[in-house]
Amino acid sequence: MTSDWPKGSVTMAASAAFPQSLAYITASVAGLAVFLFLSSLLLVSNPLSSTVQEYFYKVDTLKVILPAVIPKNQTDTYSNVDAGDNKSLPSGSDFELKPTSLSGINGSVSEGVRYYLPSGSESNVEVPNSNKELREDSMKKDGHVQVPAGNTEMKEELQKNDRVADVKDLGIKNPASVDEEVAKGAKVSEASSVPSGPDPKLKSGGETSYAASQEVPTMTGSDDSGCDLFKGTWFYDPLGPMYTNNSCPVITRMQNCQGNGRPDREYESYRWKPSQCDLPRFDAKKFLELMRGKTIAFIGDSVARNQMESLLCLLWQVEVPRNQGNRRMHRYYFRSTSTKIVRMWSSWLVHQTPEAIDFAPEGVTKVHLDTPDENFMEFVPTFDVVVLSSGHWFAKQSVYVLNNEIVGGRLWWPDKSREAKINNIEAFGASVENIVASIVTHPNFTGLAILRSYSPSHYEGGAWDTGGSCTGKTRPLEPEQMVKNDNIDKMHEKQITGFLRGIQKKSNKSKFVMMDITGVFSYRHDGHPGPFRSLDPNKRTHFGPDGKPPPQDCLHWCMPGPVDTWNEFVLEIIRREYEGKKSSSS
Repeated sequence: MTSDWPKGSVTMAASAAFPQSLAYITASVAGLAVFLFLSSLLLVSNPLSSTVQEYFYKVDTLKVILPAVIPKNQTDTYSNVDAGDNKSLPSGSDFELKPTSLSGINGSVSEGVRYYLPSGSESNVEVPNSNKELREDSMKKDGHVQVPAGNTEMKEELQKNDRVADVKDLGIKNPASVDEEVAKGAKVSEASSVPSGPDPKLKSGGETSYAASQEVPTMTGSDDSGCDLFKGTWFYDPLGPMYTNNSCPVITRMQNCQGNGRPDREYESYRWKPSQCDLPRFDAKKFLELMRGKTIAFIGDSVARNQMESLLCLLWQVEVPRNQGNRRMHRYYFRSTSTKIVRMWSSWLVHQTPEAIDFAPEGVTKVHLDTPDENFMEFVPTFDVVVLSSGHWFAKQSVYVLNNEIVGGRLWWPDKSREAKINNIEAFGASVENIVASIVTHPNFTGLAILRSYSPSHYEGGAWDTGGSCTGKTRPLEPEQMVKNDNIDKMHEKQITGFLRGIQKKSNKSKFVMMDITGVFSYRHDGHPGPFRSLDPNKRTHFGPDGKPPPQDCLHWCMPGPVDTWNEFVLEIIRREYEGKKSSSS
């Protein structure tokens, strides 16, 4: 077989191509030299760092793209997180923190401020900073914060209402209505109207301790122990909140008031000032340092979840935690200090079961007032700080049991020939006494327990299902505008009584204090989501022509908002406890 190529053709072809290749290489080298020369001139007039910064961070629009958290295992995604988690980070994954400094961007952001977003969620996010005017200019449109384009899917995935997972365990058929159900039965008097148009200089709240006649231990430690944190005034703080609804991805949809279109935002900026001392702004680094190697657990209902998510948002601004939780225990780990934040669902704090007892059939919830909820009690020795809260579920249908005997019920009492021994308010007091006694007698618990007092709702003019409303409330009540609420007063009084009776049984080395926020927050009818509890663009947000208010939530708290003050109280209580121990031991 002979080749079609003539002899020597390959050699001739190579010889012919060589001059062309040499010419191409010479031209490329010359072009590269010209490029390097021009680049050097460009760098002299415009430094590389600012050029790169503008390219990646889009500072000309005051928006940034933050590739802050990079999973080491790129196969982990938000879609495979357990449905019971708060979905802030993929469960079980190692995360490498990639802080992005925003300092120096157009000189508008405080030095050292760092924010984070999950990897793969690169989208335009409003720049949070300490300059309130700049922040509002860059974030407000038509009076409310806009959900960043391209970020909605990520936030929705992060926020899939873990409340639904919680209530599924309780056998509730309609999870969407549980937040309204828990408020059923609250009798609220008509409150005075509040003048429209918030006054930035307003000082509101008056001095109030809202305490019962009993002396309640509300603080521990020696430092500043004489100052009553819960007697003081609300004042407007022009610095504004510590975070925004866009800088924290764990806000439950129903508490994301700005994301749901609430047009006003002054309610975010009121802070509490005790009469005899200061309540510092929340210091995330201080909190993590005090809680180094420790675990704080929030145990209770959806309002406890509200507080726990507020704490996460405050801490999120300095470090993104790893989600190590599951449906039973939501748990977030802060690697820098080995601090853990835990939340466990317990609607009554005491044992409850659907099984039939005596004349109460199967299916109706039986609340055993003298038995603590074993679902969280087994973990109590592993917690250093426990924040307990309950009360609103005592407005739900239930049967009350003491010593295996039915003693009362709420919205259920079929045998009219029998007289109930206790009502729901007395049952609440009995449950508080039991759970406090169980904590202070637990042989293996030596930590700090905090009982957060009853969180007031503000369904003015009726209950949630009888025309009650907090629509249009934009600033705290003045003292002269306060209207007595018998239901809240009685719940608060029974809670204090139960606390005092329970703590008298103390036999371990734990500390237990009451965080008495009931009176403080009775002024904050402006801090609830109201009608802005969903993203539905067609939702009603105003009273109808017939005067009927829109569906709304006047029980939970907007985030950011007044609920962040609860965690300022918690930080101050922890500071006094732990710093007091250090000073006494030195």
